[in-house]
Amino acid sequence: MTSASPGALDGLRVLDLTRVLAGPFCTMLLGDMGADVVKVEPKGGDETRGWGPPYLGQESAYFLGVNRNKRAITLDPTTAGGRDVLARLAARSDVLVENFKLGTLGRWGFDDAWFEAHAPRLVRCSITGYGPTGPRAGLPGYDFILQAESGLMSICGEPDGAPTKYGVAIVDLATGMLACIAILGAIAARERTGRGQRVDVSLFETGLALLANVASNHLVSGRDARRFGNGHPNIVPYRTYATGDGAIALAVGNDAQFARLAAVAGHPEWAEDPRLQTNRARVEHRDVVDGLVEAALAADSAARWIERLRAAGVPCGRVSTVAEALADPQTLARGMVETIAHPAAGAFRALGIPFTMSGTSARVRRPPPTLGQHTDEVLSELGLDALAIARLRAAGAV
Repeated sequence: MTSASPGALDGLRVLDLTRVLAGPFCTMLLGDMGADVVKVEPKGGDETRGWGPPYLGQESAYFLGVNRNKRAITLDPTTAGGRDVLARLAARSDVLVENFKLGTLGRWGFDDAWFEAHAPRLVRCSITGYGPTGPRAGLPGYDFILQAESGLMSICGEPDGAPTKYGVAIVDLATGMLACIAILGAIAARERTGRGQRVDVSLFETGLALLANVASNHLVSGRDARRFGNGHPNIVPYRTYATGDGAIALAVGNDAQFARLAAVAGHPEWAEDPRLQTNRARVEHRDVVDGLVEAALAADSAARWIERLRAAGVPCGRVSTVAEALADPQTLARGMVETIAHPAAGAFRALGIPFTMSGTSARVRRPPPTLGQHTDEVLSELGLDALAIARLRAAGAV
């Protein structure tokens, strides 16, 4: 953790009413860019504090992974005192991010009219399962369910196997990214209009957006998508292949690359074969191409193939484990594993920030907070003295 130059969002106040993954990931990204993020948790804490093992002391690895660069308070908005604190926090914030069920803030008295009257410059981001309209608007959202319902699972897995979810909560993570992007857009618009606005992001719409070219294929052709294992629906050869001692990923994106692959593989005649000359022909003869490539690659080791293919300008890479990827020299060179000092658990290793900014540094300024670690500090900033804080605590509001 460093004390370098101010971040891009230095001075921006973010009220984080989210839990689990999509919302916390969004607010962590804002914090990485310098925003002052106040994470509000119920007294039992964000559910992910208990999602383990593994744990570091009493802290779950899951929670530690998505909650750096935040201050934490506990608050019960169902109490009068809790609602008063929430009102004070909202009125002084630039951004509010929440992932409650629809109508929750309104039931506490924080409806559109309240925000218009008391926080007109506030950018409010709501993260839900399905958005505020439509037949499933009131349902909660879970990454696994949305991977299934959005069609993502239907295109993951082997062609003759069952639909498979992605290895991480990809819909949650992408929703957090989209929420961050939309919030930054609303902040930019506020510079022109002087007013905040409501931003709605849903897991369902994110899942659909992640279909990308697969969705376009269906909408253009009318044919439903199918699974290709590690293959690509529109490009061949573009998948993993076994070598003499392990698998490599091969990504041949154009005909020139395929000709270079053919030469490196010792089969320059492939580039003259009508079945293989163009990407369209290769897609139509997918099984033939895959068979030829796999037979050729079986003759040598993964390392030697990667060396020769990269020298020829053919995109490829080793299929790494998570441990191998995190220990890779490129990972370390880019600072993607950092050591963070935690007030309760001690030093621990964590993922770094996946972007750099030359003029406004993104950095780890704070470790993930312990439950309620900054309650008194934040309440004092709201103008509450020790006696007022003690009364809130006695009433169960904080």
